[in-house]
This record gives sequence, structure tokens and C-alpha cells, in this order.
Amino acid sequence: MAVKLDYLPGATPLDADELACLIPKHITTQGELNEWEQLNIEHGETWARRQRKDILDESFVRQLHKEMFGETWSWAGSFRKSDKNIGVEWQHVGVKLRDLLDDMRYQIDHATYSPDEIAARFHHRLVAIHPFPNGNGRHARMMADLLIQKLGQPRFTWGSKSLSETTETRISYIDSLRAADSGNIQPLLAFVRS
Repeated sequence: MAVKLDYLPGATPLDADELACLIPKHITTQGELNEWEQLNIEHGETWARRQRKDILDESFVRQLHKEMFGETWSWAGSFRKSDKNIGVEWQHVGVKLRDLLDDMRYQIDHATYSPDEIAARFHHRLVAIHPFPNGNGRHARMMADLLIQKLGQPRFTWGSKSLSETTETRISYIDSLRAADSGNIQPLLAFVRS
């Protein structure tokens, strides 16, 4: 049975090989996939909250993605092997991720920015790298929430509404990421606490 996916604006389409890696074979619609993934994501968050590991570590980044999507996609936790509509060339994902994690450690150690700005910049760069075939925004938001809490601040509110539907909140989120792409982090800083 084939899955009919309806991609939201700003979402990363899956190629045929990635789509063939869907684990639950009963899923045929975007709605069913969204519900299944949400249950998996909740499991991932529960797993992450129990960890005492350094979150600024490649193995943690990959394992969190696997915990969030491992019941849905067989490639969960594995870096993508194709280029997408967003992200660095797939061959550079590992290097760019290590650069990001090193930069974040430096920014934290030297208080380069406020905790909110460090976590917002982390989120933006993780989305921009786009390490996985799919689920990058949801994964990067959870990573940013984990980081901001490790920095002693409350988790972000992300517009206080679901970002999994085409709404004004999702449009604002995408617009704030695009502003950050252009060097203006202020809209994203406002959005994460809106």
C-alpha cells in the first residue's frame, strides 16, 4: 500500500527510497503518519528527559532522532544520504554538525550570548544543516528545549500552538527561520518565547 503524503510549506519531501523505509505498513495517509509519529516523538521526549548525557554530542543528537522516529522510519538516527530542498550537501552533514556542537560549547563556556539566543541559534543552525531525511524541525526544537533547560531556563513555547499544520503560527516560524538565514536572529528569538 502506498502512502499519500501532503507536505506542509517548509517541510522536507522524502524520496522514494526514504519513503520505502516506513516501518508501519498500515499507514496510508498523512494524518495517520502524523498521529503515529507524534506517539513516537512523545517516547523520544520521555527518553531524552531521563538522560544525563552531554546533549552537545553527535551520538546524543543521532540517538534522540532515533528515539523520536525509530518506530516510524528504519533510517531514524542515520544521517541523510541525499540532498534536500534545505540543508548542507549530504556529504558535509557530519562535519557541519561537529562544528555546530563545538561552537555551542564555546558560546556556553564564554557566555557569548544570552541562554535564549544560544539555544535559538543552535536550533536555527541544526535546522539549516538538516542532518536527517525528515523530522529535522521537530528534532531541532526538542534539542533546543533540552539545551535551554540545561542552561537553567524554561523550555521554549514555540508560538504556543502546533507547528504540524498550516497555520499563522507555522508561517511565523518559517519566516523567523528565513530571517535567521539572512542574519537576523531577532524574529526567531521573539518566536521561541511567543
